[in-house]
Amino acid sequence: MEKEREKERIRIGKELLEAKRIEEENERKRLLALRKAEKEEERRAREKIKQKLEEDKAERRRKLGLPPEEPAEAKPSTVVEEKKSFLPVRPATKAEQMRECLRSLKQNHKEDDARVKKAFQTLLTYVGNVARNPDEEKFRKIRLSNQTFQERVGALKGGIEFLEICGFEKIDGGEFLFLARDKVEMAVLNSAGSELDSAIKNPFFGVL
Repeated sequence: MEKEREKERIRIGKELLEAKRIEEENERKRLLALRKAEKEEERRAREKIKQKLEEDKAERRRKLGLPPEEPAEAKPSTVVEEKKSFLPVRPATKAEQMRECLRSLKQNHKEDDARVKKAFQTLLTYVGNVARNPDEEKFRKIRLSNQTFQERVGALKGGIEFLEICGFEKIDGGEFLFLARDKVEMAVLNSAGSELDSAIKNPFFGVL
């Protein structure tokens, strides 16, 4: 009997170690994907700025009556675009959905950068509170008519959608946003935290 119990303890120990290894590997992959996304965001922003400079330069030449310069890089970029279109389409991950939602929110309110940042910080607080206290219902229930929530998140297009990607659902006829305890996924909340942190700190986020 003692041997069986010892075998069971060893088996459970191995399973826990394996689960921890898988979790660490997934976290490593997630961080790599986040860094890659940030670099891509910066690259796209730089390309956009470069394109704007080129357009301004072309406009100045046009006004001066000068012939337009030959676009030396036009053909290679076209080839790149053609290659991209043949890439297999895969379903967007939660992190990608979150990033796109935050990018859209910033685009929709780009005239008010301070308000967008406040929305991101408020969303980070909501997500962080649930991640740290998943058993506390008060952190998993948001009254949609709450004035502070409305001003900081609810009134901005994309704010409520982000929380819904995190697992929140509208209940009581749309009076509350609620995240059921059994639907709390730490991996999703961690992704949300990382995406929000990146959106707040990355100066190139949502430039395009």
